[in-house]
Amino acid sequence: MNKYVFAAAVAAAGFSSASYADDLTVGVSWSNFQEERWKTDEAAIRAALDAAGATYVSADAQSSSAKQLSDVESLIAQGVDSIIILAQDSAAIGPAVEAADAEGIPVIAYDRLIEDSRAFYLTFDNVEVGRMQARAVFAAQPTGNYVMIKGSPTDPNADFLRGGQQEIIQAAIDSGDITIVDEAYTDGWLPANAQRNMEQILTANDNNVDAVVASNDGTAGGVVAALTAQGLEGLPVSGQDGDHAALNRVALGTQTVSVWKDARELGRVAGEVAVALAGGDNAMVEGASMWTSPAGTELNSLFLAPIPVTADNLSVVTDAGWITVEALCQGVTDGPAPCN
Repeated sequence: MNKYVFAAAVAAAGFSSASYADDLTVGVSWSNFQEERWKTDEAAIRAALDAAGATYVSADAQSSSAKQLSDVESLIAQGVDSIIILAQDSAAIGPAVEAADAEGIPVIAYDRLIEDSRAFYLTFDNVEVGRMQARAVFAAQPTGNYVMIKGSPTDPNADFLRGGQQEIIQAAIDSGDITIVDEAYTDGWLPANAQRNMEQILTANDNNVDAVVASNDGTAGGVVAALTAQGLEGLPVSGQDGDHAALNRVALGTQTVSVWKDARELGRVAGEVAVALAGGDNAMVEGASMWTSPAGTELNSLFLAPIPVTADNLSVVTDAGWITVEALCQGVTDGPAPCN
């Protein structure tokens, strides 16, 4: 397999060694490390910065928007030349962007929108992720009672995903083939919260549920746990991120799709953009374009393309070295390739 479907978008960014500079420091403010994927993102960012000769410093907000503000202040005080922010709360992060801008420090909104035109927005196409999730679930279950388990209410991605999902199933809703019996946000994207929400929805509907569109792999894990407890294991369930546990669930048949957003590529591009901006290259990154948010904010943005991983194409993640065949196929006795 070539360098993944989104290689074209990354190559279009046009990064070169000329963009790199020594003696620069890039700060990263992480919202938390509760999701499996962030460690992968971090490793990719660090590798890109190491290759450029730049220094990496970071802080973990531990799911606290207040701590994230103080973390950014600390990074500024350390003299960073640019800051990558994975926002815990897109609304609450505004003063951090203001503080960075006051010091002439460029900000990259990493994977989550920050409603500020001074930020460079780098992410995957999250509306398309939502479409991919709903397409896979709809293909498996084109009729019946649907549940929508959304992401965190403080993360704009939750609504981008939900909008894409709705596009795919709207016609079936209009025809009466699909009924959304309930939907719920998941505070903090935490699997335990998703499980609790799903348990309550199952109780309220006497388990009369046919499919669940869950917005990431963590929430999907909570949903699968709730379904399994009620003997409903195997109902169509979506997710995203390519978490190893989720890919194993796809192989086992308890999750229908995990939309893979290769964090290695997103992290690499983030590191390269951060170095370019830190070095004073304030021109628009090649391959990026101005994008207008639903709230009307115009941001310089770059979107990478995701890949839906189902039982039909599981080898895409093993061929790419994202997960080993052994980890993917753990507990699978008669599953899809490469597990058979």
